[in-house]
Amino acid sequence: MSNVELLSAVIGKHAAQRVYQGSLVALFNAPTNRSKHHRGLHAARELIRRALAESICDGPILCSSNAVRDYLRLHFLGQEHESLVVLFLDCRQCLVAMEELFRGTLDQTTVFPREVVKRALYWNAAAIMLVHNHPSGTADPSFMDLHLTKALAIVLELVHVRILDHFVVSGNSISSFVERGYWW
Repeated sequence: MSNVELLSAVIGKHAAQRVYQGSLVALFNAPTNRSKHHRGLHAARELIRRALAESICDGPILCSSNAVRDYLRLHFLGQEHESLVVLFLDCRQCLVAMEELFRGTLDQTTVFPREVVKRALYWNAAAIMLVHNHPSGTADPSFMDLHLTKALAIVLELVHVRILDHFVVSGNSISSFVERGYWW
């Protein structure tokens, strides 16, 4: 189904032709407006988010990396503050839970390793994936991002929880520490 067909099914053919400008992401990311179509767009975004969430819960998370990336892009879409989300995985690398643990300002978030360890133990996680966003920048990891990830890896290793990857999301861009070779 094309983007226009999907949008037509949600808000109607004529409305879809008026508001569609080539990207559903742009529509979903648009500031809240007063149009009668906003509720339909919000509902469509939520339905897509739920479908992606179901697809990443079906099996090992690394087997559906595109679905994970799409879900993360959609999760952070339009978010104006930086936050850290943790995906908790079992020993088969299946998703157990996903939580936003820390919320910050436009360009930084304070992360407390103790809280990450507490939540990993609560969910009985064998591994985790870290994700945070850069609302006003690029998806390139900063020096502080690298430092934090290394510190968390050391602390989590003490309780036998591995960090499988750390993603940075910025708009439509997403970068992986593992793919960039930032793993130790």
